[in-house]
Amino acid sequence: MDTKKTVEIYSTPTCHFCHLAKDFFRENGVAYTEYNVATDLEKRKEMVEKSGQMGVPVIVIGPDILVGFNEPLIADKLGL
Repeated sequence: MDTKKTVEIYSTPTCHFCHLAKDFFRENGVAYTEYNVATDLEKRKEMVEKSGQMGVPVIVIGPDILVGFNEPLIADKLGL
């Protein structure tokens, strides 16, 4: 696994796919930083600037910005 890649997730507490993504990270020992865009307006603005839309989760893996929870793609980007 490439531990040099930083992982960030923009999520909301009620987002089912956000929970799936965070469970996936925990199960695979992937450290991540979570931003709750339901309450953090600055991070919400940042998420929209990065992804061009309001849907969550937005997952940032190194230079890659992924919208939604696509487990095979996330595993590939993390080298799992």
